[in-house]
Amino acid sequence: MTADAGQLPPVDARSLISEGSTRLINLDGQIYTLRITRAGKLILTK
Repeated sequence: MTADAGQLPPVDARSLISEGSTRLINLDGQIYTLRITRAGKLILTK
């Protein structure tokens, strides 16, 4: 991506996680876990 971050529309994090509170994300063969905590914070772990 080369677009400036100010030009990109925000994405609702809850729309990325359709069920439960976690979502697996693959980037270049590496698997990451995106999690929404009970406090409403986002955590991305490898």
